[in-house]
Amino acid sequence: MFTPKYPPQDTAPPATTMPLPAADLPAPAAPAPVVAAPVSNRPVIQLTPGSALALAAGGGAVVLVVGAVLVSMLLAVAITAMSVAVCALVIRSILNQERNH
Repeated sequence: MFTPKYPPQDTAPPATTMPLPAADLPAPAAPAPVVAAPVSNRPVIQLTPGSALALAAGGGAVVLVVGAVLVSMLLAVAITAMSVAVCALVIRSILNQERNH
């Protein structure tokens, strides 16, 4: 199961032709490169109109949920800052009132 599987070795017999002298060889023609399309073993995902609509709705729902969480965190920080500021003003006014009496 975990051993690698190698393709079978090429069993063609070796070529036995005699090489020609370099002076007798014809001019080599530049062969056109052959580009093969890569074959993928992954399954192809096809989007139907219904699945595309569901995907868009799911993405929109994620954006809305993340936006609501971020806005609520910002509001929590703003409310905390306002309450601290109000407490500071109340304490300041109490301390000033004690000094005046």
